[in-house]
Amino acid sequence: MNRRQGLREGFTTGTAAAGAAKAAALLLLSGERLETVDVPLPGGGRLTLPVAEARLAGEGAYAAVIKDGGDDPDATHGAVIGCRVEHFPEAGAGGVAVAGGPGVGRVTLPGLPVAVGRAAINPAPLAQIRAAVAEAAALSGQAGGLRAEVTVPDGQALARKTLNPRLGIVGGISILGTSGIVRPFSHAAWEASIAEALDVARALAHETIGFSTGRRSEALLRALLPQLPETACVQAADFFAFALAAAAGRGFREIAWAAYPGKLVKMAQGLANTHAHRADTDFAALAGWCRRAGWPEAACRAAGAANTARHAFELAPGAPARATLAEVLAGEALVHMRRFAGPGPQLRLFVFDFDGAPLVRATSRRPLRSG
Repeated sequence: MNRRQGLREGFTTGTAAAGAAKAAALLLLSGERLETVDVPLPGGGRLTLPVAEARLAGEGAYAAVIKDGGDDPDATHGAVIGCRVEHFPEAGAGGVAVAGGPGVGRVTLPGLPVAVGRAAINPAPLAQIRAAVAEAAALSGQAGGLRAEVTVPDGQALARKTLNPRLGIVGGISILGTSGIVRPFSHAAWEASIAEALDVARALAHETIGFSTGRRSEALLRALLPQLPETACVQAADFFAFALAAAAGRGFREIAWAAYPGKLVKMAQGLANTHAHRADTDFAALAGWCRRAGWPEAACRAAGAANTARHAFELAPGAPARATLAEVLAGEALVHMRRFAGPGPQLRLFVFDFDGAPLVRATSRRPLRSG
């Protein structure tokens, strides 16, 4: 794997599942037993993974890949991510059905990207697994439907070390990964990479810097600000306070930030770091902001008892109420953006709904005061 600021990158559970699925599919369809397997990544590019096991199993085939978190090991680092692939005519010619088997959690509460009752395989890895199996079918000259069932032998035990129980995901871990790659979550490494990107932007005489938490929010920001060059865009992840202070300290005249509602709530709370493992969402405060947005009291109480910030937004009594809440939160977030950035730069905040639609554009041209 590659290294980022001296730290080794790993790969997600989604990438591991895609590798196991492709290796199993190739064994089933062509009899080829691989030692390594090449898979597509959701964010573009490809990755070659070692195959830990591949064997025929009844009328199907099974393969496994060991999850490697690189130098950012989490609860799933070293887990066996397996997949059984079998013929499944119901999927239709060329179709691939993906299911979660033992050790893969099942969603029981709303507010997640996966519907209640479904296996906890997020949309990006779901598409990645389907694409990997489809590649195996194409390589084998097969057109029949297939079914890939992802399994994690120790998934139920591993899940107790994750946020899944709190999120209402029962029976195992989630299959995750928007980019397919695990980039080490090191404060020093991330802050150094942000600082380097800002130094490059300043050397290129950019006056405006655009921050985002990841690739998708960056793409949405650039679509709204087409004049913003790629070299003026920095993926700041969860380093809210550091990024703002670093940009202001380098003299940028304008700072734009792209956010989704989940991060927006953390920004409105004034958290220096918005990572889920570092601070919880303050649902009591969120209920208060819903009241300021004019939501009915029952909806405010429901938001205060929500499972996630996404769930709270989904409880909005209509799109206007959701947009009004975003406006209230954006106002609070701008107060803290000003606190972290100081009095110098103009601040702009762009909030996008979960489907990528713009919710709010807010601007602070001078220091704001809360209250």
